[in-house]
Amino acid sequence: MRQAGLTLAPTFVTFTPWTTRAAYRELLELLIELELVKHVAPIQLAIRLLIPAGSRLLELRDIREIVEPFDANALVYPWKHPDPGMDALCAELQKLIRAEDRRKSTRAQVFRRIWEMAVEAAVPDNFDLMPRAAIPYLNEPWYC
Repeated sequence: MRQAGLTLAPTFVTFTPWTTRAAYRELLELLIELELVKHVAPIQLAIRLLIPAGSRLLELRDIREIVEPFDANALVYPWKHPDPGMDALCAELQKLIRAEDRRKSTRAQVFRRIWEMAVEAAVPDNFDLMPRAAIPYLNEPWYC
């Protein structure tokens, strides 16, 4: 994509019933390795899978075991992760991202906080070398 002069703006559904802390860390590491940290809107690192009415996911036994009754107001089946720590991490990250957005923190600053919260270690050196001005972005980071 870089050779073609195109800029990626990756989107994710990072929290699913199958997401593990190790897999989440691998995603963060991959974003650093591929120099995509500043390309990703922070909220993309805390989006939780929605299971709407009619979802084919409901055909899976492991999904049926974790969903709650349909929430007509939200139009989804709420679900709980098999590892309660993952639900807690997602909620903490969403709270952090909202607070950092109010502070007008940069994507690199928010990524550093996400890394420290999720990985519980210092972020690798030189993870944010690309200047922000070089990366176009959407003004609405919830797009996916």
